[in-house]
Amino acid sequence: MNMAMRNLETANLQTSTVRASLGGLLLACLLAGCSILGGSKSPSTIYAPDPRVQADPAWPSVSWQLSLAPPTSSRMVDSQRIAVRPTPGEIQVYKGAVWDKPPSEQVTDTVLRALEDSGKIPAVARQGSGVAADYKLVMDMRRFEADYAGAAVPSATIEVNAKLLHAPDQDIVASHTFLQAVPAAGTEVASVAQAFDQALGKIGHDMVGWILVSGDAHERSGAHKGGH
Repeated sequence: MNMAMRNLETANLQTSTVRASLGGLLLACLLAGCSILGGSKSPSTIYAPDPRVQADPAWPSVSWQLSLAPPTSSRMVDSQRIAVRPTPGEIQVYKGAVWDKPPSEQVTDTVLRALEDSGKIPAVARQGSGVAADYKLVMDMRRFEADYAGAAVPSATIEVNAKLLHAPDQDIVASHTFLQAVPAAGTEVASVAQAFDQALGKIGHDMVGWILVSGDAHERSGAHKGGH
């Protein structure tokens, strides 16, 4: 009986020692910032372009309302990983860097805010918001990448095809492909992100002017009245 008790005490002592060792190891790991699930992982830097578009006084003021449909794009183009094209036909991503939101949302937000701030249109909103839109903008995201294109520094390259539809009959009023390539100040990711800020602003400016002019021309032509 005494021998059994001593064996039990020894087993309990060993268990306590193992628990203490594991607890110390876990504490040390937490203090060192490492993960017990697969090793350490360096944090990502989040980049959030915030372009501001200056309205052009030449843009027409319109009386119709607009909705923005969610852009279509491939998964690679619309990834929150920041894509870079070091050579033609090759796509990589910057390590330890991500966008705060997908490129399609960045473009939509830029166009939406630029239209709202322009004061040239009575109402603009995302599709499904409840706004009774007269026209609808649909976009296809083709490129959103840092492209070296044989240069020493990459250019923030954004390519978007846009179509303006007359909402009641879904007729295409106008279609245009917008492309901007703004060279970065350097090869660092921060410089690339700054170039994307500028490229988004340029795309937003060009697209908003095109939307207002195209819709205004369609209204003035009276073509939309044929659908009623």
